[in-house]
Amino acid sequence: MGRLLATGAAAVAALLMGVGLIGMTVGDFRLAGFSFLSASLVIYIRETRLIDAQ
Repeated sequence: MGRLLATGAAAVAALLMGVGLIGMTVGDFRLAGFSFLSASLVIYIRETRLIDAQ
C-alpha cells in the first residue's frame, strides 16, 4: 500500500508540474506559482512520509 501511495504522489506531482508549465505558457502566473508550490509540497511529503512508510 505504501508503494502505491508513493507512486500516486509522484504522478500528482508530475501533473502539477504540467499544470504549472501550461499556466506559464498562457501567462497565468498565479496558477503557475501555486502549481509549482503544490508540486514541491507533494514531493516533500512523498520523500519524508510515504517513502519512509515502506
